[in-house]
Amino acid sequence: MIKDAWMSKKLTDDTVECLACSHHCKIQPGKTGICGIRKNLDGKLKLLVYGKAAALNVDPIEKKPLFHFHPGTPILSFGTVGCNFHCEFCQNWDLSQFHKTNDTTAIENAGRDLMPQDAIDYCLEHEIPSIAFTYNEPAIFFEYAYDTAKLAKEHGINIVYVSNGFENRKALEKIKPYLDAINTDLKAFNPEFYLKICGGRIEPVRENIKWIWENGIWQEITTLVVTNKNDSTEELKQIADFLVNISPDMPWHISRYHPAYLMSEPPTSEEKLLEAYEIGKKAGLKYVYVGNIPIEGKEDTYCPKCDAVLIKRSGFDAKNHLKGDTCPQCNTVICGKFKK
Repeated sequence: MIKDAWMSKKLTDDTVECLACSHHCKIQPGKTGICGIRKNLDGKLKLLVYGKAAALNVDPIEKKPLFHFHPGTPILSFGTVGCNFHCEFCQNWDLSQFHKTNDTTAIENAGRDLMPQDAIDYCLEHEIPSIAFTYNEPAIFFEYAYDTAKLAKEHGINIVYVSNGFENRKALEKIKPYLDAINTDLKAFNPEFYLKICGGRIEPVRENIKWIWENGIWQEITTLVVTNKNDSTEELKQIADFLVNISPDMPWHISRYHPAYLMSEPPTSEEKLLEAYEIGKKAGLKYVYVGNIPIEGKEDTYCPKCDAVLIKRSGFDAKNHLKGDTCPQCNTVICGKFKK
């Protein structure tokens, strides 16, 4: 469904500026922005995929990954086609890069119909407490996400972003009242990596991570550790130091890379992932996790004071031993959003 993309600004000569993400695409009539799904039609910016879920699943919330936000609960997860990045290692490239090999008609019809009310009704019927905009970058289908989020809030349903962190600040401010949690990718700490491998800039991501945390939205960070690209000891230390300077309570997910899309480097070694884990802990981060590979104990949540196992995880199964949001042994408060 084509719908007005009101997160935009009219310029001269029928050119429009998109305000959904930090690219600030200036789009001429008949053209789309970098994401491929926001198009200038006769001087007005339109979202081509409103109400079209190209991927739709009920996932465990641990799959997002979110480990400190209502653990053990299901989450309705969906996204559209298109993306504002072109990461060479993208696991969902068939969705994110769909626009590069398909015309406008195919883009408009990619996926199944899922209007905001449909998503809410499904959650209410099946007692699903949260909705995630995921699989591709939610910033680019902002109006669809916003309408769903606003409706969800009326029914007490949580809203989650799984994001590359490249949102326009105005868009973040707009959705802030309805956004409960976000997992933000911090893909590297090297500007060249972002520019050449992802097609973006690192600075807006770093600024948004800081802004999101300071504005009370629960946030967890994921870094996909790509062999020979962003896996140096120095760069991993830079990421850990950056996060701990914002807050030592912010969870850091270190994720194993597997070859995908245009990237053929070998999978991340277990040794490198364990090194990154120790780097995060040594930097002062209280909650560090290793994902995409089964390593005993490295997805568990430990009390930062007494080291008790508070949430034991195996795959996406989570056994929660917290007493509300506190450690049952020493009463230390654990940061996150947990059921009381």
